[in-house]
Amino acid sequence: MSTNNPRPSKAERTASAREKAAQMRAAQDTAQKRKSLFVKLGVLAAVIVVIALVVTLIVQNNNAKVADSGAVPQGATAAGGIMVTSPDTVAEKSIENVDIKTLEAPAEAPSPATPRDLTVAEKGEPINIAMYVDANCVHCADFEATYGDQIEEWLANGDVTVEYRNVGYLDRGSATNFSSRGANALACVADESPEAYMGFVKALWGHYPEGEMKNAELADLAIQNGAAQSVESCIADDKFRPFVQYTTTAGQYDGVAGTPSIFVQGKVVDLAKEDFPTAVKEAIAANK
Repeated sequence: MSTNNPRPSKAERTASAREKAAQMRAAQDTAQKRKSLFVKLGVLAAVIVVIALVVTLIVQNNNAKVADSGAVPQGATAAGGIMVTSPDTVAEKSIENVDIKTLEAPAEAPSPATPRDLTVAEKGEPINIAMYVDANCVHCADFEATYGDQIEEWLANGDVTVEYRNVGYLDRGSATNFSSRGANALACVADESPEAYMGFVKALWGHYPEGEMKNAELADLAIQNGAAQSVESCIADDKFRPFVQYTTTAGQYDGVAGTPSIFVQGKVVDLAKEDFPTAVKEAIAANK
């Protein structure tokens, strides 16, 4: 048995064709709108990225505007270090100000590094440890965690003095120049509350896993670890940023390529090959 379907009339075929055409146009319009939306979203995302880059550059540029010359903290040395003489004291500063324009750039940095003005103690005096360290340096944080208590013990026993040359080498990887701001905070504590310096050293590098801090957070951390309230304005005003810039530039000119870089009695300690406590103990014994 067969079924005879009537052939659609011309009018019906025309209406069907128009309906299909309308459906195709609607589908094309939807696809075009979707494509246009994706393009707009892509452009918006690109604009957001550009704005973020511009903001980052502006922040970095503003943070980079540091005066060529400025004051120095208590404990300051001619090389831009902070000389610690006991767990709660720093030395009298040996200079009154620094000026980066007085530093002469070498044709090329010396290799091996030859840091300027390294202290070498006379026979019978506490030996000197000079350390180039960066507040944003993971290896410096590890060094402090490993040897910080031992260093304080040597200081307490009168066996050593320690010169912290706090540099801003890793600012290039920080939109907020945390390395230099951390070094400035250390200088502020040395100047305002030298008795709290070593405690702040421990707290600052102990905070490393939690990331960078704003100046207000640096001040809070310093105060929590014994610094006077007056340290807050010193840190907020970046009072010793010229001093940090001087220390950083001098270290680079002298060929100190990374942190931590450690010198005991004027001689480098290769932490990859030498045991730091052993090197210090040998120097202490040799100087008695």
